Amino acid sequence: MTDEQPTNPSGPTPEPPPESPPRPEPPVWPRIDLVAIDIDGTLLSTEKLLPVTTQRVIARCVERGVKIVLASARPPRSVREIHRLLKLNTMSIHYNGALICDLPANRHWCHVPLDPQLVKSIIALARKINPRVMISVEVLDKWYTDGVEEAYMPMTAPAGRSPDFVGPLDTVLTSPVTKLMLLDEPSRLAPVRGSIAKVFAGRVAMAVSDNYLIQLMNPQADKSAALQRVATAYGIPQRHVMAIGDAPNDCGMLRWAGLGVAVANAWVEVLDAADAVVPPNDVGGVAYALQHYVLDHPERQAAEPASIAVGQVTPAME
Repeated sequence: MTDEQPTNPSGPTPEPPPESPPRPEPPVWPRIDLVAIDIDGTLLSTEKLLPVTTQRVIARCVERGVKIVLASARPPRSVREIHRLLKLNTMSIHYNGALICDLPANRHWCHVPLDPQLVKSIIALARKINPRVMISVEVLDKWYTDGVEEAYMPMTAPAGRSPDFVGPLDTVLTSPVTKLMLLDEPSRLAPVRGSIAKVFAGRVAMAVSDNYLIQLMNPQADKSAALQRVATAYGIPQRHVMAIGDAPNDCGMLRWAGLGVAVANAWVEVLDAADAVVPPNDVGGVAYALQHYVLDHPERQAAEPASIAVGQVTPAME
């Protein structure tokens, strides 16, 4: 899903997941050595909690040499705390694939931006159709806007964080843009989405995760392309990669991965794109997928200690 507030370590304990996944098992799958995990709607619960059980299962995967790669629409600034909490040392995918970061080294590893002149043209069209649309521009890990609406603040930044710049965007649009976001009520945003898709077809990629938001990136930037780059960098073949997601912007990486997994709360098109469906995000679907398809694989099972009870879903900190 889209950029949201960072995970809140407190909240109610959801109900345990069902004992079996809601879809028949896929055929025998290869050993999984890299797992790409979407954050919002997948790794985190609806309340933005990171279950302790999921943390423990991820830790066991890391101990077994499995690469865990966070793949999100979020900017690095709102992924860093989750990455730290999970004690990961891997690269992470941001802005739906427009930026790949090495967060432990505080380094931008791969950037696939939009031309600033193209961004100016898109903004002009959007504002002509809907003068009220909120414009947010992300350049690497910086957030720029020409106006702030409190109703949309939680969608574009961690709680309590202000934009890095508020003012005329012409002063900012001299450098390549990582991601352009347009936000408004769905009914007012729909004609903007349609016009951009028609006028700028082939020149910009539009990612959908929520109907109040249009996310625009370089057409060569998406989660699947970024995941391919990361897997290649780690020397891991496609067939040994698993991807887990819930929204349309996850479909590409689920189709590309050797094993594509959707949580049960996913959009219909994501469920159709997946090889397997696991319990929803609110009842530990990611933990189930990692235990069942990664740790319980026959090639790992002999060396594995007893499985963690995936049904025990608790807040991020006790």
